[in-house]
Amino acid sequence: MRRAGLVVWGAHEMAASMVRPGVTTGEIDRAIEAFFAKHGAVPLFKGVPGKVPFPAVCCTSVNDEVVHGIPGPRVLVAGDVVSIDTGCSVDGWCGDSAFTHGVGAIAPETQRLLDCTSGVLALAIELMAVRSRWSDVASEMAKYVRDHGFSVVENFVGHGIGRKMHEDPQVPNFCTPAFRKNHDFELEPGLVIAVEPMVNMGTKKVRALQDHWTQSTVDGLPSAHFEHTVAITETGPVVLTAAPAAGETVGSAA
Repeated sequence: MRRAGLVVWGAHEMAASMVRPGVTTGEIDRAIEAFFAKHGAVPLFKGVPGKVPFPAVCCTSVNDEVVHGIPGPRVLVAGDVVSIDTGCSVDGWCGDSAFTHGVGAIAPETQRLLDCTSGVLALAIELMAVRSRWSDVASEMAKYVRDHGFSVVENFVGHGIGRKMHEDPQVPNFCTPAFRKNHDFELEPGLVIAVEPMVNMGTKKVRALQDHWTQSTVDGLPSAHFEHTVAITETGPVVLTAAPAAGETVGSAA
């Protein structure tokens, strides 16, 4: 799975270099599709079933769009934030991650939202080394976001990942008594999950747009989304979609 994770990391590095005023979300998507093809990777998002099959290899969600934004002719402008979520498989194994970028200079409060969301993902990965059950991690994640004055999206959660992009278990970024009682799981070696907090500046509530995919905040305030594919090993969590270590290159076997 590390091979797929490295390709996803490389796609995000390229996308990050493209994010600037005047670029369209469709241009970013086409570049990622070409990058996957160059490395023999199969896109995971394109053609995902729905009322209409998802038409792109990545989701580009801008400003108040939370997740599943469809790339197209939309031009990024200074002050926007854009969340880019993408994944691929290499030799039948999957990788999936997301990052939110500011376009040019962004408002200080919006930057604080991005910092909180990337920070809560980092906290989750850190806690996976010292907690035995996901409910304990998820509870700390929700508290972290609340302490920063933001809200955790509850309509969408992370997921197990392996041969398929979406596998059991479901991986929420918050904890309810029902989850703890009925759906909690152990953080044991061999488990691989996609951890993906989505954090809103205002209300946690979202609504679906008419394209059948894009989910937006109901109050129109910005949202941020960060994600990594993380494996639990005997020595702790390993981020499979992280930057290459010494000796690793995109497309190499790890």
